Amino acid sequence: MQIKSLFRKKNIQTILLDAEKGYSDGEGHNNLKRTLTVRDLTAFGIAAVIGAGIFSSIGKACYDGGPAVIFLYIFTAVACGFAALCYAEFASTVPVSGSAYTYSYVAFGEIIAWIIGWDLLMEYAIGNIAVAISWSDYFTGFINNLSDNISRLYGVSFRIPMWMTMDATTAYNGFTAGTKWVQDGNHLEKLEPAASEAYNAWMNAPQVGGTRLIFDLPALLIVLLITYVVFIGIRESRRASNIMVIIKLAVIFLVIVLGAYYADPENWIPFAPNGFGGVMKGVSAVFFAYIGFDAISTTAEECKNPQRDLPRGMIYSLIICTILYVVLALVLTGMVNYTSLNVGDPLAMIFEARGLHWISGIVAVSALIATASVLLVFQMGQPRIWMSMSRDGLLPKIFSRIHPRYKTPSFATILTGLVVGIPALFLNLDVVLALTSIGTLFAFVLVCAGILVLQSRPNRPESKFKVPYINGKFIVPILFIAGVLFIFFYEPKHFPALLYMENFPMALFWMVVVLVTVLSFLKKFSLIPVLGLVSCFYLMAQESASNWMRFLIWLGIGLLVYFAYGFWNSKLRQNKVVEKL
Repeated sequence: MQIKSLFRKKNIQTILLDAEKGYSDGEGHNNLKRTLTVRDLTAFGIAAVIGAGIFSSIGKACYDGGPAVIFLYIFTAVACGFAALCYAEFASTVPVSGSAYTYSYVAFGEIIAWIIGWDLLMEYAIGNIAVAISWSDYFTGFINNLSDNISRLYGVSFRIPMWMTMDATTAYNGFTAGTKWVQDGNHLEKLEPAASEAYNAWMNAPQVGGTRLIFDLPALLIVLLITYVVFIGIRESRRASNIMVIIKLAVIFLVIVLGAYYADPENWIPFAPNGFGGVMKGVSAVFFAYIGFDAISTTAEECKNPQRDLPRGMIYSLIICTILYVVLALVLTGMVNYTSLNVGDPLAMIFEARGLHWISGIVAVSALIATASVLLVFQMGQPRIWMSMSRDGLLPKIFSRIHPRYKTPSFATILTGLVVGIPALFLNLDVVLALTSIGTLFAFVLVCAGILVLQSRPNRPESKFKVPYINGKFIVPILFIAGVLFIFFYEPKHFPALLYMENFPMALFWMVVVLVTVLSFLKKFSLIPVLGLVSCFYLMAQESASNWMRFLIWLGIGLLVYFAYGFWNSKLRQNKVVEKL
């Protein structure tokens, strides 16, 4: 096996020709339907981004950073904006399904494409597990609150047993916290509500052979429902997405208007109570809130005019969502003190605190709609990644099979439903969130790097959208020197701390920054892709060392699968078609 064969690249013209001929199932027939417009794509982007992040994780981010968390939202939006411009050029150049996977195949070669394709499982499939769990939390709270209200009026209760609404780890942690609470001489009734629910779930769960049966049934059911909608067709998915986007934007507008009326400027003082460190603690939660705008690039073959509409859809959706996040963060921290926002349903809570129960109910319902729309977009994205990998021979042909009636990747869609739904029964939300964020950031880093590779090619392919070229030969080194001097004088302990093992992600970040700075000077790299690469890698470096280890283990497993099947069955290997650098 030659090393060069690991980096065999796909030819853009061949990709476009194959897509035009309809090689979507490996047999040359059954094209996907082209029905999406720029409005639909923008709606899909908003549907993917405005979901669990705005209805749940924004509370934790505000709790950690105070009102100053808006700067983290803005910085993350800028990082995502750089990445979005790079995605937009790739989507315009290679307007086929596959997203970052296909782009990496063109820019870097097969082994990197496989790694990013495997990594995208963390964004779409594992990310959807987190969304399903979040949807389940809102659904359980809504149903149980409704049950309590009806029970007071009519004496009828239909509460969902708590052992059917969470994972065993959460329940056990609640049991441990509750036990210690009682041992310290406190009354169990005064235990924090979330811990109390988890404690009761553990205590009341049925046992089989000494094992407690604790699982998240609503999470599984919503995944199965959304999978069915995605399976029956893109047109139906588009309609459902557009309706859900209109509803949740209307509710968010209501929350902002009413919240602004009740906001108290005194709650914004101090603006950054926990300093820079507190703001950056919310990286996983804040970045998770932005995941999704890139998912629309997987629908390229279902767009009427992908080269024009995909770039617009991504950028429009990112701008709209950033404005909403910043305004909502100010409203949340203005209505109540930031210290009370560490809850799973912050938007509902701030109105409960003001006695506006009817608004709280509307927010709860809209949260169900919002998270369901995110599920819809991500459940569409993952099968199309697998379909593209299957076309290339890296996965079996069955993954690219198109349903003769519904014109959707049938097997891949069903498998995605199972891969998301079954783990959602048992997995813990915190671990899933962290893995999703680091996996997606890695994809963004490679897409930005891919644009640098494309721009350096003498035969750069034509594209209707190109990232504006700004020569970084001197700007990047100046920014690097300024950044080092700033840290040296204001954070003198930063660089010595890089020698400790737990800080290896940040040490790796600085190695990458030095390399990119040198190459920018030597090869006159474009500034925007460089800023996108560096800012996204910086956000990756904020993740814990343990999360990095899980991420690297995941990629290692992916490489084993590649060398066991993908390398030997690759169409480029079989056809011996290698694009020369």
